[in-house]
Amino acid sequence: MGLFNFWKKNDELFDESITIEETRFVVLDTETTGFDYENDRILCIGALVLQNNIISVQETLEIYLQQDHYDKSTAQIHGILRDFVLQRPSELEALQQFLTFLGDSIIVAHHTIFDITMINKALERNNLPQLTNKTLDTAHLYKKTLIKSHLFERKDHYTLDDLADKFDISKKDRHTALGDAYITAIAFLKIVKKLKEKKQISLNQLFK
Repeated sequence: MGLFNFWKKNDELFDESITIEETRFVVLDTETTGFDYENDRILCIGALVLQNNIISVQETLEIYLQQDHYDKSTAQIHGILRDFVLQRPSELEALQQFLTFLGDSIIVAHHTIFDITMINKALERNNLPQLTNKTLDTAHLYKKTLIKSHLFERKDHYTLDDLADKFDISKKDRHTALGDAYITAIAFLKIVKKLKEKKQISLNQLFK
């Protein structure tokens, strides 16, 4: 039975009997040629499944797309060269693979709006419907763990590096799509644990 069959019609997103642990999350990251939603393109999609507090190494996705658009300046960051992988699917084929992997899971990403918008733009180019999955942003969730005090200066934006440093997560594979998804997944687990230390928290409360 799909997760969304448990959606409720009232103010709550999900039936309260559905726990965070049993929920299937897909943690996502994209590497792109740049940050322009209209003109830049996805180079790589990395995703993994997180369920029952376990990051499943058997359920991962890493797709390098055909690279028609190339930006030398951003290539220095993500390291994906035009001929890095010889056999690459088209944008349409990559999206179809990703949608099959994703299913109706909840998406977790760091600064989710960027990855979701880039994917939705690609879906639009290929005459596919936009994503309707619920999303959670680790940058936003992390702020919920912080103490509210005038003695503590909160930043407007927390990078994935900030979270990796805070939670002592290795950054060995930083700036690869699957590597960043893995860092995000660990950060998400740490954040949920800290939120639970404050008070009992439900799946619905993660979205508030």
